[in-house]
Amino acid sequence: MKHYEVEILDARTKQKLSFLDKVEPNATIGEIKVMFHKNHAQWYPARQSIRLDPKGKSLRDEEILQNLPVGTTATLYFRDLGAQIGWVTVFLTEYAGPLLIYLLFYFRLPFIYGPKYAFTSSPHSVVHLAAACHSFHYIKRLLETLFVHRFSHGTMPLRNIFKNCTYYWGFAAWLAYHINHPLYTPPAYGDKQVKIAFAIFLLCQIGNFSIHVALRNLRPAGSKTRRIPFPTKNPFTWLFLVVSCPNYTYEVGSWIGFTIMTQCLPVGMFTLVGFIQMAIWANSKHRSYLKDFRDYPPLRTPIVPFIL
Repeated sequence: MKHYEVEILDARTKQKLSFLDKVEPNATIGEIKVMFHKNHAQWYPARQSIRLDPKGKSLRDEEILQNLPVGTTATLYFRDLGAQIGWVTVFLTEYAGPLLIYLLFYFRLPFIYGPKYAFTSSPHSVVHLAAACHSFHYIKRLLETLFVHRFSHGTMPLRNIFKNCTYYWGFAAWLAYHINHPLYTPPAYGDKQVKIAFAIFLLCQIGNFSIHVALRNLRPAGSKTRRIPFPTKNPFTWLFLVVSCPNYTYEVGSWIGFTIMTQCLPVGMFTLVGFIQMAIWANSKHRSYLKDFRDYPPLRTPIVPFIL
């Protein structure tokens, strides 16, 4: 069996960092990262980006050396991704924050609205329903993180957690402050508006969960296999017929329902910003599907059926 020699250079300086001798032809990039880590303990595998070109895309861990366009003496380029943190830790931190922050405002701690309103309760039923819906949403997210989601990437840059938490925690405080404020005014059309909005919220939450379960079932545990998602017998998954990322569609729908329910401007702003970000993610995933699967259903759009 012919073995490979792998030279790893710094992608920025072109300085030689490591030379790996007698590498098996069927060695994966993930295995090469482990070998490189033995020579450079500070760069653990999750922190490494290995590329064929200094400015190229990172190679996937499951790619096999002999299948790459390299000779038996291969030159690869390394880039440090920085300190990493696990996705599960990130999501738990992101979602636990809004859950707890919202409840601080709901229970009206003394330092929020002043001693006069400390631990008082709103006379408006919609305020209590909103607290229940908001708590349900983030408890659902926490449980899905622990028991449903299967991540294709194990980690993300540590710096991102500060940006993400600022977004989630900041918006949670802003909208909670207004919804639970002693001067909060209920929706203009009363209980009818609240009930319709609650139905939208609840149906979209069920839909979002259904999509997450369907996506989980596409990927066996411990695998990074990608397949085209299709509708199942669950009618909430039928949205896959027309969009690539119905989990985002349902997520936006939930927040639209919450916006109508509370008739609160900060909630509307959070919904709009969230939609813009999810549309960007959905477009990226949609392009990835089109690139990876030649038989990808042509009728699908990224997030909004037939439009976007």
